[in-house]
Amino acid sequence: MPAVRRSANLSLEADMLDEARALDINLSRAAQDGIRRAIAAEKTRRWKEENAEAIRSSNEYVEKHGLPLEKYRMF
Repeated sequence: MPAVRRSANLSLEADMLDEARALDINLSRAAQDGIRRAIAAEKTRRWKEENAEAIRSSNEYVEKHGLPLEKYRMF
């Protein structure tokens, strides 16, 4: 089932809007794709921020003790 779409008003730079229209770019689709990428980037940034201490701690452990199962590695 397709996602429900809602109308939204956007303000864009006039030159960019004119060029997009001249190139027959679907503005709704382009905006949606850009917003989707922005959402993914922000979720990634927040995850890294929220997990920074655990990542730092894990890296510190590996620096001090090596990888836990390193002796079983075949490479």
